[in-house]
Order: sequence, then structure tokens, then C-alpha cells
Amino acid sequence: MPQSPSPSAVERHPHLVEVCPEGWVRVDFHTHTMWSGDSTTTPDEFAHCLHESGIDVVCITDHNAVRGAQELQGELRARVVIGEEMKTHAGEIIGLFLSERVPQGLPPVEAAQAIRDQGGLVYIPHPFDPLRNNLRADVLDELVAEGLVDGIEILNAKTSLASMNTRAARYAAEHGLAPGAGSDAHVAEALGGAYLEMPDFDDDDPAGFLQSMRRGWAVGHHYDPPRRWRPRIVPSVRSDD
Repeated sequence: MPQSPSPSAVERHPHLVEVCPEGWVRVDFHTHTMWSGDSTTTPDEFAHCLHESGIDVVCITDHNAVRGAQELQGELRARVVIGEEMKTHAGEIIGLFLSERVPQGLPPVEAAQAIRDQGGLVYIPHPFDPLRNNLRADVLDELVAEGLVDGIEILNAKTSLASMNTRAARYAAEHGLAPGAGSDAHVAEALGGAYLEMPDFDDDDPAGFLQSMRRGWAVGHHYDPPRRWRPRIVPSVRSDD
């Protein structure tokens, strides 16, 4: 197990000193492990820093993969929601409560329908941030009009401009979408940089999770400073195909 990172978790995320209401949980909606391909975070590092972060529930949303989330489910002190951040020709979409991987490269409507076919939730990450492969605005409008979006990320800790998150929050309110918040952590120390405080839910009840999202509020910062990338050789991760 790696040594405690420096600075401390509270120094990195001062909002953690706040007390979560009784019967509520802190949920980080958007995280990555070494299965993403653009992250070198090992399971041990993920477990250690997640515990430090104070997060109760973590959505592991690796790029085009669910195997990491599946392998970590039941192995962490926090509960795990199996997710996937998938590429489409018009930007990225996240599926939550997945049982299997959704192939990358599907048209956005097909990707959203594939998530729904598994009983999952369609969650749109960093919707108006062009530096983070956001879903194209016209495509987002199309998916919303067809009733294929459940939630939207109103606070992404990697988004450089607060105005982008503000726009996302406004869009969520205008279209009746449930809000979410996530660290978008690609290094372990960034876990918990943004999260949603929301009423607790049953782990096998996506509809209940969605209902709790609607009562939640986002906590955290809108811009996570660049962090030191640790080059290393990580264990081989095979495709989910």
C-alpha cells in the first residue's frame, strides 16, 4: 500500500471538513483507474486515496471499460457504482449501473439506448467544456428531447472555468435533469475533488439513485491544478471484449 500522499486530504479538499447530513452520502460520479488507458492509478492507490477523500460511493467510469469497476466492487471501503465513459463521434457519454461494457464508437442515441437497455442511467459529463471531449451541444439537445438523458455533471473538478459548470447547472434546471458532480480523477490524489451530497439509496436501485440525485447538492472545486504524473509500468489490462 502506498504511503499517504502529501498534502493531506483535507488540505487538498478543504470542503471535507463539512459534515455530511445524517442519512446522506458523498458520491463522486466520475473517476478513472489504470483500466482507462490514460490513467496509471493502481487498485491499491485508488483504495488508499479514496479512503482519505471521505467519499462514501464512487462511480468508476473508465474510458470504454467496466472491468476495473467490476474488480474493485466489494474491495473498497466505499461502495462502487459500475460505470463507463464511452466515446461517440459527437463526444463522451457516461453510463452508470452497467452490467457489461457498451462498445465505443456507437452513435450517441444508440449508446444512450444501450445504457438504458441494461437498466442503467445516462449521465452527461463536462457538457460544455470543449477541452474535455464534451458532447456536442446539438446532440445533447437531441438526446434530452428524446428523453434519453437522466443526469448531467454540473460540477467537474477538472473544468478550468467556473462558467462552464454554471452553464451546466442552468441547463440541468431548465431541462429537469438530475445534477451530478465528479472529480474526473485520473490520478488517485484527485479523488473527491468534487462530489454530490445526496440521500442514501439502495445499491441495486438505479431509479432510487436518480431520485436521490435530484435532492442532492454539488460540493467541491471547479478547477483541479495540474498534478504530478507518475510514469510507471502498470499491470496488463485486457480489453473487456
